[in-house]
Formats: sequence, structure tokens, C-alpha cells
Amino acid sequence: MSGFSILEFIQQIINGLTLGSIYALIAIGYTMVYGIIGMINFAHGEIYMIGAYVGLLTITALGLFGVDSIALVLLATLAISILVTASYGWTVERLAYRPLRGSPRLVPLISAIGVSIFLQNYVQLGQGARDVSMQPVLTGGWRFGPEDGFQVYLSYMQVLIAVVTVVFMSGLTLFIARSRMGRACRACSEDRAMANLLGIDTDRVIALTFILGAALAAVAGVLVSLYYGLVNPFIGFIAGLKAFTAAVLGGIGSIPGAMLGGIVLGLAESFASAYLQTEYKDVVAFGLLILVLLVRPTGLLGRPDIEKV
Repeated sequence: MSGFSILEFIQQIINGLTLGSIYALIAIGYTMVYGIIGMINFAHGEIYMIGAYVGLLTITALGLFGVDSIALVLLATLAISILVTASYGWTVERLAYRPLRGSPRLVPLISAIGVSIFLQNYVQLGQGARDVSMQPVLTGGWRFGPEDGFQVYLSYMQVLIAVVTVVFMSGLTLFIARSRMGRACRACSEDRAMANLLGIDTDRVIALTFILGAALAAVAGVLVSLYYGLVNPFIGFIAGLKAFTAAVLGGIGSIPGAMLGGIVLGLAESFASAYLQTEYKDVVAFGLLILVLLVRPTGLLGRPDIEKV
């Protein structure tokens, strides 16, 4: 790179916020489950992958039926993907985690890894191991800068990702803060045993947590399939790992922390790809995680565990 360019810097901020929004949507699922039952749902990345596949298949089916309204396609795709992946989230919790809830922590962790491998191979057998691509649905954008130099490009798809992320995160925040079930979720997060004694149906709250996490993962999967136009059965592993990193970076168990961690991780990867080399983006991302945890072991917005006596 010959010199610093403010326009290139702005471009990397746009790219980083786009990637960070995806990480944040997936990371919330990890942090909500951990905040309530203290378990890492390592099958969450595969739920996101299924959401991406459902989005791609829905868009393809709508195209075959001649639906050409972009708004209708986007709304229908999000709705169907959320419904399908939410049912997967509920089923995984009901069959793989609820029977093991009183077991030592290592047992549900092994179950989560088993579910992750099962879902990955299940999709691979049904859809094949190859990459599946589709034609872009939303194209075009705006360019800013001199015509004879570097121009900042902001695509319509990047704006859509930002808007959808803000809408769903705002909705989740209001749900947790204002609704009856949201207050129940917060009570279970503080002390699940006491919440159960006070008459809160903790099984229902935990199932809702998995459903909400799966729904947000579905939104991320649809946005990724629209943005990159390419999915395969293995995208869930690396995206899940990055989202888990974002959740830990922001403070596992903290929803605002998951949002912040996703954005920080996305920006770190974008700047590393632009100003170092693409191969170093993972080194920078995980190096940042180690640095933050050395300074703040609970993450950026995490709270230290309080020993209950």
C-alpha cells in the first residue's frame, strides 16, 4: 500500500460493519443460551447454515413461481427461514439438551458437538457437499469520491444488512426489556432455581431462548446467502466459531456485549485484510480476543460471576 487514504479507510469501516452485523446476529444466540443455562450451544453455527440454505431455496422457489417483487421476496424469505430454523432450534433443545440439563457440564457439551456434526452431515447428504450459488437479488449501490481515483462503494445489500440488523436487534432489546417473557428471561439469567420457585416456567423460557437465537441465526443466514450468493454445508463451522469469539469478546451472557463483540470483530477482520494481508485476518481477530481477555477476563461488557451462597 503506497499511502493512507481516508476513502479506503471509510470503505473498510463499511465492510467491517457489514461483516460485524452478521457476526453479532449469530453471537446473540450463543450468549442468550449461555446467560440462562450456562451452556455453549456449539450446534448454533449449523442452525445458521440451515437458515442460509432455507433462504436460498425459498428465493429459488419464488423465482420459479414468477415472484419478482424484491420486497415480497425478502419478506417471504426471512419469514420462512425464521419459521424453519426456529423449529430446528426448539427441536435441538427438546431432544439433545433438555434431557441432559442436570448432568455434568461436559455431557451437554459433547451432545452439542454431536448435534453440530449430525446437522452438518444431514444437510450434506440432502444438498450435497458442493457450493450452491444463486443469482443476486438486490444489486447496485452508491459510489462516493473522485472519478479518477478510489471511490467508496456502498451497496444496497450492505444497507439492507445494516437496516435488518438494527430492526431485529432493537426488537429483541425491546422484547427483553418490556415483555413478560423478556422479564422471565432476565429472571432466569439471574437465578434459574429461584425463578422456578417463584412460578416461572423455566423450561418454556429456555425453549424460547433457543427459538429466538435460531431465528436471529436464520436472519444472518438469509443475509449471507443474499450478500455472497453462495452457501455450502460447512459455512456454519467457521461462522459459528467467529460468532462465538464475538460473544466471548463482548462478554458471554451479555446481549449488548454480543452486539459490540460482533462489530469489533468484523472491523478487526476488515482492517487486517486491507492493511496487512487477507491471511492475517484470523490472526488479528483471535489475537484481539486474547488481548481483551488478558485485560478484561469477562469481556468488554461482561460481568464477573458472583458466587451464590
